[in-house]
Amino acid sequence: MADKVVVIIATKEKEKAITGMMYAKNAAKNKWLKDVKVVFFGPAEKLIAEDEEAGAYAADIAQLTETYACKYLSDRDNISDKIRKQNIKIENVGTIISDYVKDGYETMVW
Repeated sequence: MADKVVVIIATKEKEKAITGMMYAKNAAKNKWLKDVKVVFFGPAEKLIAEDEEAGAYAADIAQLTETYACKYLSDRDNISDKIRKQNIKIENVGTIISDYVKDGYETMVW
């Protein structure tokens, strides 16, 4: 059984995204697993940039563990600065996600 997970939040559905963020936050905070990483991708990036509640959850997670958002998409949508203010790293995440998988991380996609 894996003890490392990368949580990918991609949905624009606020309730679904917050559910995934709640899991990631609590798993990192309470050490339910050895390692928890989080990646915001696509529509979820707009959600955390534009919705105050979702943005606050994302910022909380970034205080607990490595948290990324997709540079290409956030630059395209002109929201990179808003996301950076939440202490989320803006990177090209395709390689990051692939490397986590190669390193034995399970993926959870919300």
